[in-house]
Amino acid sequence: MNQTKPVIGITMGDAAGVGPEVILKSLKNKEIYDICRPVVIGDLKILERAQSYVNTALKFESITEDQIETLPFEFGTVYCLDLDLVSADLPLGQVSAEAGHAAFEYLAKAIDLANHKLISAICTAPLNKAALHKGGHIYPGHTEILAELTNTKEFSMMLSAPNLKVIHVTTHVGIIDAVNMINPERVYRVIKLAHETLTKSGIANPKIAVCGINPHAGENGLFGYGEEEEKVVPGVERAQAEGINVVGPLPADTLFFRTVRGDFDIVVAMYHDQGHGPVKVLGLDAGVNITVGLPIIRTSVDHGTAFDIAGKGIVEEKSMMEALRQAVELAPK
Repeated sequence: MNQTKPVIGITMGDAAGVGPEVILKSLKNKEIYDICRPVVIGDLKILERAQSYVNTALKFESITEDQIETLPFEFGTVYCLDLDLVSADLPLGQVSAEAGHAAFEYLAKAIDLANHKLISAICTAPLNKAALHKGGHIYPGHTEILAELTNTKEFSMMLSAPNLKVIHVTTHVGIIDAVNMINPERVYRVIKLAHETLTKSGIANPKIAVCGINPHAGENGLFGYGEEEEKVVPGVERAQAEGINVVGPLPADTLFFRTVRGDFDIVVAMYHDQGHGPVKVLGLDAGVNITVGLPIIRTSVDHGTAFDIAGKGIVEEKSMMEALRQAVELAPK
């Protein structure tokens, strides 16, 4: 065993969805044990139930926090910090308060482990927002929980797919609210987060491109009401004045093509669908969601709980595999 490999805490997400299956499908690959020491934070009984869906021969071991640093992490064994929060007969593919509350608690425990340096990074399986709310936790998603529980004020969602990285100025809000929330300070902060994140990952002087809000980035006032000049340009110019290699605002309809071509290292998107759409077209089964700006490294699959196929064993593990690789890459060395 290589004790220098990072310990990655994998939260099980919504127990009624595909999270348990996608975790097991990933952990049956020796590559994961070659690059990290994985610990699943969830319910052991649910993982054992999922074993029958995915046709693996994995062994399971219930562990305590105190054991994490001394475990052998042998390939073929799934090490689970069992919080025992849901019933063994939890219905699959249904929104439930029980599963929503459990998903929150898995993440809260992972954050606590990371704060105490028992794990190096968190990789999250998907949760269901309706179940989360039904369970009494009113958050838009993982990102906002992580921000609150780590007391983080400046954060953003970064999506990664083959040849494309996108970071967002706004995420889980309606389009009218998103436009109202965009301002020069927020644009500047997200550009700076993008620069710092890519610099830490080894990209010297990363090339950053910023989307406009309106079609054709407003086209000199032809579209919109001057939102680019008022809300975006001052933030870009402030970042440029600090030496950050950033351009924009640029028309979103061509910017993503140019970035995939290699012109830029990352795109700053103004709102959820502007950034999510291109990433999911390029790599729905291999996209990764990364929360930047946190004191904790967190990566996630870029797909939902997929209630319609839960329990069928057909979910693809590519996104979870890539999320685990990214967690290892970004984890403190």
